[in-house]
Formats: sequence, C-alpha cells, structure tokens
Amino acid sequence: MTVSAPLLVEGLHALAPSYKGILCDVWGVLHNGVTAFDEAHKALRTFREQSGGKVVLITNAPRPAQQVAEMLAEMGVPAEAYDEIVTSGDVTRDVLVDQGKKTLLHIGPHRDQPLYHGLDATFTYNDEEAEAISCTGLEDDETETPDDYRERLQKLADRKLPMICANPDIVVERGDRLIWCAGALARLYEDLGGEVAILGKPHAPIYKAAMTRLEKLAGAPMAREEVLAIGDGLPTDIRGAVSQDLDVLFVTAGIHASDFGPSDDPDEQLIRRRLTEEGLRARAALPRLTW
Repeated sequence: MTVSAPLLVEGLHALAPSYKGILCDVWGVLHNGVTAFDEAHKALRTFREQSGGKVVLITNAPRPAQQVAEMLAEMGVPAEAYDEIVTSGDVTRDVLVDQGKKTLLHIGPHRDQPLYHGLDATFTYNDEEAEAISCTGLEDDETETPDDYRERLQKLADRKLPMICANPDIVVERGDRLIWCAGALARLYEDLGGEVAILGKPHAPIYKAAMTRLEKLAGAPMAREEVLAIGDGLPTDIRGAVSQDLDVLFVTAGIHASDFGPSDDPDEQLIRRRLTEEGLRARAALPRLTW
C-alpha cells in the first residue's frame, strides 16, 4: 500500500530550507481586508532573516505597488516582511502603455484612480465615447452585484469594446463578508460575448514580472524549484502557481475556509479531494500562514 506524505504542515519552517524565494499572496494570507494576520507577516520576516531568502508579494490588487505598501503599513504589516510587491495594477499599466493612446472607460471604485496616474490616456465617463474598458472592480462593492452591470456590459460587448481586467479575483474576504471583484465583471462580460484580457493571477504576465523581481533581488537566475508560492485562492493563487511549475503552500482558512471543515483544523482528505477535483496540486497546506 502506498502511503502519501502528510499534506498539512505545522508552519513555513517545515518547507523553508528548500527554497530561496517566496511569491506570497496578500489578501487572504497577510490580511482579510480589515485585520492583518500577525503570525503571517512574522513568518515571512523570519524566512528572510534566517535563510536570507527573498520575498515578493504578488497580488491581484488593481493598484500600484506603492499604494499597496502604504495600505499594508497602515494595517500593521511591516516592510521587513517582504522585499518587493508586484501587483496586477502594475502589469495593467504596462499593457495600457503598450496598447497606445485610447479613450478608456474606467469601471471600478474611485479609490483605484491612482492606477492611471501619469498615463498618457484619455478617460471618459460616457460609455458611448469609449474605445476600450479598464475594469478594476464594481463602483460600489459594498452594495452592488455583477448582475447590476448586465445591461450596461451587454451594450459595451455589442460594440466589441475590449476589456482589460486589472483584478482577476471573483470575490475576496472583507472581514467576515465576501466582496465581488473585477474578475466577476470580466467573467460576465465574456459570457455576454465581450473580449477580455486578464493580467493578474492565475495568468502568466504577473508571474513573469514577479520572477524577474526575485532574480534581480537575488542577483542571479532562480530555478522554479527554488521558489515557493503561497496563497489561499484555488482559481488564482494555486492554479497560477501550478501553471508556472511552482511549488505551492495552500492556506486553507482563507477564501475556501468553509470547504474543509473547521477553519483551524481542516480535514486533509477534503483538501486532497478538492485539489484533485480542480486538477491542482500543492506541496503542503496549513490553515493560516505561520512560521
């Protein structure tokens, strides 16, 4: 009889000696949108201090890295926990620059406006004038749902306007609630016949950018087997890492907490079954990131 090695581990210390770099998710691993997880950022800081390894935070936030760093500092996540941040917003900016000057329709909350600062682009609030769509989320994610946008998106899709989705997440935790994200609007837009470019996790561009940062920090090329990805989202963090041939530490008490039994004591067989059903794998799992 073949006996599988345990999937659940006590903490990051059990894996750390095998890796020189970490790509770590932010929302769901380091905080829940309201509260920072102290043990999580302490684990990353310990990895950096004890092993000399490099940590790049990789997030689907549709905002520039500096704005994410400021938010993390306000929540109590110290800069010592990581080396750099790569955001979906950063990758989106690069694509908007490459595509040339177009009249853009921004769909998303006002707080995401810093994403566009300094870009040579024209923005409109008139759907009829738009040549392309940049979607960062719902305009009021506290009260709206994707279905509130169905009629508007159908008209835009009928005009064949391309959409650039700056945040592939469907939902995220905000405290004890789930909040709709730009990925939900992108999925609806595709269902309505629209063309969508999605740039964050699980897609390759953000991983290419993050690996480039890791190698620059290390001052040398870094093999895939030397990098550990940490995340809580199966369709984004885990699928993205697997698609890039990276080992994964799956944080189960994040967005999928209710799927595996008690959040602090998940059922390993339920985790294994879900990974198999999704066609995914993980090097290890734990409820919350700790050292």
